[in-house]
Amino acid sequence: MAQGDPPRPLDEEAAPTPSRRRFNAIEPPDRLRDIPSAILHQPEDTQNDIDMPPTTSKQRRRASSQGASLDQDVHLVEKITEHHDEGEALAGTAEGEESVLYLAYGSNLASKTFLGMRKIKPLSQIPVLVPELRLTFDLPGIPYVEPCFAGTDFRNPDAPEEQDSESSNDESSDLDGEFLSEKAPLMVETRELRACSRTRQWNKPLVGVVYEVTLADYAKIIATEGGGRGYRDIVIDCHPFSDGYKSTDPVPNHPNTPSFKAHTLLSPAADDARKQREALQNGHKPAALSPYPGASLFDLGPHMRPDPNYAQPSARYLNLLVTGAGEHDLPVSYQKYLSEVHTYRITTIRQKIGKVIFLLLWGPVVLSLLGLSKRCAGPDGRSPPWLVSLSNLVFAGLWNSYDLFFRRVFGDGERTLDS
Repeated sequence: MAQGDPPRPLDEEAAPTPSRRRFNAIEPPDRLRDIPSAILHQPEDTQNDIDMPPTTSKQRRRASSQGASLDQDVHLVEKITEHHDEGEALAGTAEGEESVLYLAYGSNLASKTFLGMRKIKPLSQIPVLVPELRLTFDLPGIPYVEPCFAGTDFRNPDAPEEQDSESSNDESSDLDGEFLSEKAPLMVETRELRACSRTRQWNKPLVGVVYEVTLADYAKIIATEGGGRGYRDIVIDCHPFSDGYKSTDPVPNHPNTPSFKAHTLLSPAADDARKQREALQNGHKPAALSPYPGASLFDLGPHMRPDPNYAQPSARYLNLLVTGAGEHDLPVSYQKYLSEVHTYRITTIRQKIGKVIFLLLWGPVVLSLLGLSKRCAGPDGRSPPWLVSLSNLVFAGLWNSYDLFFRRVFGDGERTLDS
């Protein structure tokens, strides 16, 4: 839709407008497949002449809630792997077509990534709201290059809506003046403590797009997103936008359209937090959870940052989300939020020097892991457990070297310094 065109209702059966990990990946080799272009300064494919799929029909959505539907099979990933090895096919939808509904909300919204670079060919697609989830930017990448990626976290749809984070920006200047004027030695620490409150957050339902894809393409998605190990495949309720909804309308906190089932890839950290909360609510002791299905007690979990709201995404990565949201004509308020997310910028000579040294030190290691993950991947594209543990160990060392040395010597590699 052109900038000056009137908003178009997201009609369920209307032809869609053009439409790529929670970019949701925690397994470093697969999660960071987008990083080589940033490390090597290679331009991305900007192909735009891609035919967009039709809107997912009501009949297909209704079929997702049937008992035998693959769309609500929580063991689908394991079954894809098993049947792939045996050369067999899985039972498909009510029409007999083997397909699955997959919810995308990160860089997979952009057609040049999802359809172009990843070569996924959706059978259909539809924009949706997910009241149980909200958008975050808390998945660690590489300091100075790709500090973080988009993810999701569980939210309580019935909780009172939080105050818009825009107001926190106004209040922070007064707080800074009060606390920083007399305590200069505490300036850096105080600013870091207030970083979370200055970060814009999307507290409304997750906005995304559900793609209908073949099982072969879904296995490819799992492979490129680390879903078999780093991700946990979950089934979530998705709500299409109402027939009369316009992109200029507010995002509803409680969508009133019939929900349907779709698979999405969730970070283990968010999934573990949900399970811990549910265990406490039921009066049970939270159990120790493994980094991924089939992991042993000695396997290392993925590295997570101490403050999930501190890091800022790169302009390159955020542009994929902004572009994808525009291609799918997602709500204007959501597009506005994405366009106003602060991106990471290097602002000092020290940071530039630190970036060069950091990439010289860790770049070859990361690229080697990427090559190793492709070479050792199984039929479903998943890395073996030993490689997952090795990757987690490498990225723990990468971030520890940043925290203990690079950040102190060369400056912040996650968040743009205040001018």
